[in-house]
Amino acid sequence: MKAAPPDWPRISSSATYEDAAKAIDWLCRAFGFEVRLKIDGEGGTIEHSELVFGEGLVMVSDARRAAQTGRGFRKSPRTLGGANTQSMMVYVDDVEAHCKRAREAGAKIVSEPKTTDYGAEYWADRGYEAEDPEGHRWSFYERLRNPPGK
Repeated sequence: MKAAPPDWPRISSSATYEDAAKAIDWLCRAFGFEVRLKIDGEGGTIEHSELVFGEGLVMVSDARRAAQTGRGFRKSPRTLGGANTQSMMVYVDDVEAHCKRAREAGAKIVSEPKTTDYGAEYWADRGYEAEDPEGHRWSFYERLRNPPGK
């Protein structure tokens, strides 16, 4: 398998928003993403964006721009009655502090932090699920215990 392009993860995701510029600001404030690249388009649209969290990357796209470029199938959950076709999972250092930050920024906490323990031969994580202002679901976890030998 060839290496991924420099400074690009092997897998990345994209989330579409009705107002991508507003979403980018909110995702940075609420969830701690950082803008690596943001290309503004005409009429307040976002041509392309890349947000990073550690070594992870998510592109935030604008539904108006997607429609203009033949990608109108990309939609915000807000326009689909809240339906999500993907959800994103992110590991954080302190899930309790992260949840507090997200709540204070206006995230809807769908499930409060809870611990899931898969048994001594597997792992244990603590996590919560949040919904952003346009209805995308995000899961944030903190690893509490790795499998033996890992």
